[in-house]
Order: sequence, then structure tokens, then C-alpha cells
Amino acid sequence: MSDAKLEIQMLHDRVMVKLNQEAGERRSSGGILIPATAQVAKRLSWGEVCGVGSHVRAVSVGDQVLFSADDQFEVEIQAQAYYVLRERDIHAVANERPEHGTGLYL
Repeated sequence: MSDAKLEIQMLHDRVMVKLNQEAGERRSSGGILIPATAQVAKRLSWGEVCGVGSHVRAVSVGDQVLFSADDQFEVEIQAQAYYVLRERDIHAVANERPEHGTGLYL
């Protein structure tokens, strides 16, 4: 096999997302450390968009998106885990160009 580097291009309505580092263990508002393995209910995750297909309209590379990591395909590229999902599987977008925001900020 050749050692040539191949650039990855997302197709159609697919989005490639890198999970944020703080998605592991977290602290409650009372200061209690909650390990990444603790699951009380289905939890959505924030991630950074690393690539978008040509039919994606609502998100761009660099946006922070809210999605369910449990329902998506995971791929490892150069020892980094990424999720590949459809644009319709994204629940929210946090970016610097708000159009119809909630008034909440990350």
C-alpha cells in the first residue's frame, strides 16, 4: 500500500464531528465528580464539526453541535475518534452567527 496521504471529503448530508474533550467526566453544580461511565439517562454530547458534505446547509466546519453519540457511527483516524452522522441527527448548533437563538450561550 502507498504511503500517500488521502484527504477525506464528506458526501451528501454527512457531517464529521470530533467529540469535545470535556465530554468524559464532569462536575455537577454542587461540585460532585460524575465519571464518564455513569449513565442515568440518554445524554446528548457537544462536538466540533470537522467536515461537511455538499448538501449540508445548517452547519459549517468549526461549529459546535449537539448530538446523540450513542446512535452514530464512530471512526478512528490517526488515533482520534470521530463520529459520522447525518445533518438531520444534529439537535442544536452553537456558533458565532446566530439567526434564531435561544438566548443561552456556551
